[in-house]
Amino acid sequence: MAITTSSTSSSTGPLTAAGVGSGLDVNGLVSQLVAAKKKPLQDQIDSQTSTAKTQISALGQVSSALAALQTALKGLSDGTSFQTRKAATSDASVFSVSSTTGAMNGSYNLNVSQLASALKVQSAGVASSDAKVGTGTLTIGVGSKSMSIDIGSDGSSLSQIRDAINKSSGNPGVTATIVTGSDGAHLVLSSTATGQANAFTVSSSGGDGGLAALNYDPASSSNGMSVLTAAQDAKFTIDGLAATSASNTVTGAIDGITLSLWKPGTATLSVSTDSSAASTAVGNFVTAYNNFVGMYQSLTAYDPSGANTGALIGDATLNSIKSTLSNIVSGPGGNGAMLNSIGITLQIDGTLKLDSGALSTALSDGGTKVSGLFSGTSGMATQLNSPLTDWTASTGVLTTRTNNLNKQLKDLGTRQDNLNSDMDALTTQYTKRFTALDTLLTKLNSTSSYLTQQFDALTKSSK
Repeated sequence: MAITTSSTSSSTGPLTAAGVGSGLDVNGLVSQLVAAKKKPLQDQIDSQTSTAKTQISALGQVSSALAALQTALKGLSDGTSFQTRKAATSDASVFSVSSTTGAMNGSYNLNVSQLASALKVQSAGVASSDAKVGTGTLTIGVGSKSMSIDIGSDGSSLSQIRDAINKSSGNPGVTATIVTGSDGAHLVLSSTATGQANAFTVSSSGGDGGLAALNYDPASSSNGMSVLTAAQDAKFTIDGLAATSASNTVTGAIDGITLSLWKPGTATLSVSTDSSAASTAVGNFVTAYNNFVGMYQSLTAYDPSGANTGALIGDATLNSIKSTLSNIVSGPGGNGAMLNSIGITLQIDGTLKLDSGALSTALSDGGTKVSGLFSGTSGMATQLNSPLTDWTASTGVLTTRTNNLNKQLKDLGTRQDNLNSDMDALTTQYTKRFTALDTLLTKLNSTSSYLTQQFDALTKSSK
């Protein structure tokens, strides 16, 4: 007797289940088997990735804290924090001080007899700004520089001459404007800079001769323009020593001092050490050091539960950095003095504590003592700078470790890609096998159903 197969399975057959065909959940079985195969390998990759990322972040915090400490040390190591000066004037209406960079302490008596001014001249009045003045060539000179403007009949009004002067690309330093009074419109020319050297001359040539009304030369007795303000240099004395300046902003008269002259008069200038700059610099150093210590304590903290255990607990590199810094700050500075001699004490928890009053007393000598402790070839700031540079440099231990961890992350990414590829292949393999099994079960179910029907028929016929 021939046996035939059927795609219809009996609902009471021994090999059936809910679903299509044999009822075998191929996708579910494959997914569970692949997941079970992948899990230990995936857990390993995830764990190593998480650890690497955590350590990269922690090392970044260390680098940032050390870089901040090095920045805070700059003014202390090169001594610039102790070279800041402050200036005071007994009469700010006579002069003020806008810069003290590089100045030395001292007191100076200044007598200002004359302020610098810019040359300003005006023409005689004409009917209006549109009135024709004349034609020809107008030449304006300032020192060795000059410009020549050709004035034609179609551009010879007062306002057109003004515009020609102001718009000229070769203008040597003169501005033109029109002022209108009861006697008419006047062309007013002004130097853009104060001082005798910046005075100008105006001459005319050719044309109808009308431009002669704008001529000006201090050496001539027949000028078309009259002086409103003469060009002059500032004149003053410093402790009786005569000096001049083309500008009312005076640099170079006293080393490192920039003066702004406001009016004739006498006043005293006092230059002294600005201890606030040094005090701020020392305070910034203490804060930056304590920030590092706080970060160190957080990254190396132990928590029995493991919830808050530091990312770099037991890390030899970080422990070495902390030990090196602690040894330096607890030792002598460049002048053999310790930090506690200027009001900084090392606490039990490893942080530094600053006594502002004691520091102020230490700075009362103009900063000599504090500067000697921090600056110089054997100063504490210099001692700290050397290892800080080694640790944070592009070839330093922190950068090297970070680069190695980034390489590890890249390798883990490759492992992840390979694992995904392997699992995809395994999924395909399992799917083929279980699909074949499903097909076989479907055929067996069909055969079982057929045989059951035949046995049932035989049983009924035998009765």
